[in-house]
Amino acid sequence: EAYRLQGRVITVLDRFVRLAQRQPRKAFFIYEGEVHTYGDVDRRSNRVAQVFLRHGGLEKGDTVALLMGNEPDFIHVWFGLAKLGCVVAFLNFNIRSRSLLHCLSSCEPKILVVGADLLGTLEEILPDLQKDVSVWIMTKDSALPSVHTLLDKIEAASEDSVPADRRSANNLKSSALYIFTSGTTGLPKAAFISHMQVLKGSAGLWAFGATPEDIIYITLPLYHSAASLLGIGGCIELGATCVLRKKFSASQFWNDCRKYNVTVIQYIGELCRYLCNQPVKEGEKNHKVRLAIGNGVRNDVWREFLDRFGSVKICEFYGATEGNICFMNHTGKIGSVGRTNFFYKLFFPFDLIKYDFQKDEPVRNKHGWCEKVKKGEAGLLISRVNAKNPFFGYAGNKRHTEKKLLCDVFKKGDLYFNTGDLMIQDQENFLYFWDRIGDTFRWKGENVATTEVCDVMVMLDFIQEANVYGVCVPVKLMTKIQILLILKENTTLDLEQMYKQVVTCLPSYACPLFLRVQQTMEMTGTFKQQKFRLVDEGFNPSAITDPLYFLDRSKQAYVSLTKEVHERILSGQIKL
Repeated sequence: EAYRLQGRVITVLDRFVRLAQRQPRKAFFIYEGEVHTYGDVDRRSNRVAQVFLRHGGLEKGDTVALLMGNEPDFIHVWFGLAKLGCVVAFLNFNIRSRSLLHCLSSCEPKILVVGADLLGTLEEILPDLQKDVSVWIMTKDSALPSVHTLLDKIEAASEDSVPADRRSANNLKSSALYIFTSGTTGLPKAAFISHMQVLKGSAGLWAFGATPEDIIYITLPLYHSAASLLGIGGCIELGATCVLRKKFSASQFWNDCRKYNVTVIQYIGELCRYLCNQPVKEGEKNHKVRLAIGNGVRNDVWREFLDRFGSVKICEFYGATEGNICFMNHTGKIGSVGRTNFFYKLFFPFDLIKYDFQKDEPVRNKHGWCEKVKKGEAGLLISRVNAKNPFFGYAGNKRHTEKKLLCDVFKKGDLYFNTGDLMIQDQENFLYFWDRIGDTFRWKGENVATTEVCDVMVMLDFIQEANVYGVCVPVKLMTKIQILLILKENTTLDLEQMYKQVVTCLPSYACPLFLRVQQTMEMTGTFKQQKFRLVDEGFNPSAITDPLYFLDRSKQAYVSLTKEVHERILSGQIKL
């Protein structure tokens, strides 16, 4: 708002370039013990920009897809391409084959940049990749046909900056990134992320009280908005330092915090649970962490985390990657994602409306209008779409964007963004996340769309139908994927082929842990697959007569789910 009043368009990248000039020797991020200063990152990203300016044939506004893990060159390539005015699409490095090809076709990149440790994933999709996509890999040489190498060219390139007008944004509503989200159903969707959304995301650490002197610990994947916008962008907004880790490690988490004098950590709910599940050690409160910023932590984990690891302020927030609304819990009220009031709703108008779980749609009264829930009742969170709170939608399919919008909600012509989340507002106006609607649930910080898992299953020639749902495992109250299978006539279940299919086509967090085989599929009155009863029945072989199978990762196979195996799962002897 301040930039708008001054009549200037200042992006997060502009902020970074200024910081690189003002504090070139200050550490921007630390990776595996090596310090990368603001000046270092500016110069290497300039090299990347020079390479693609000379060899890539890129024009301002072109899209480049980035398939890389957490490493310094993720940031260098991202910033270098942004300096050319390109829109960068962050690809989830866990997804494979068909899903990855879908992501690439939806954002239509001119170039795909792949990290050196993901060449196996690239080889899987290379034969089916659109021919007009130029592929670059972060190595000095390559045996793959028609694939360009990037590392050798970066080392030979100039560190001179490219003209500033290449990166300049005409307005804050223009696209800066594509970040993929599974949404409430189906395959991942490419969410348009505008410069305005990047600015808003980068203000998150500051809004929770972080300062330029803080050291932020980022273990979440950079393809997630939490790590890239809130984490990296937040560091830039503050002019602070972050510690970037290749992959989250529960056993090394606090060691790293002590080693690097970390003061702010980022989390997802599962991350805090993993830390609480670690064996108790002496001196666990011996650290400098004062803020933990993230979302999705359960009440019991929240309390245990505070009891065990000391006076860390949990800063829970709510916000969808592509959404136009955000809540922030500044008070530390356990379980809440934030608090609303009259003034908040003036700036960010939202409502909680009644939802029909059987019909899977909002309730409308006899006049056709939606109805608000009472305080204390769960309702679908919707946020009004207007000039100050726009919804930019998704790339590749206009229908996906339209499905996220609700029209004529309370009056003719009004428009709301459907978050797909159910929330509760209590008598004190605190808000609590309740659940997700549709065929999606969260596992390991990812939204697992059951429709994606189902599509992979029915590709097998012996599967007639598949019904995917989440079941609760009493150990640590985890939600795990179970799948009900209907076999084609005169076929048998090939467990070996089933295992190969799921590990090849699905990310590890989306592989079904349990299989259940039935003769017929039960449907609802609206001809949808019945899930509620199946969820309640769970995976207990003592209560279910249907054949049950379990994904035993130690044996790399699906095995029969016997009473003995079931008991070992519940006792925690078998790690999930």
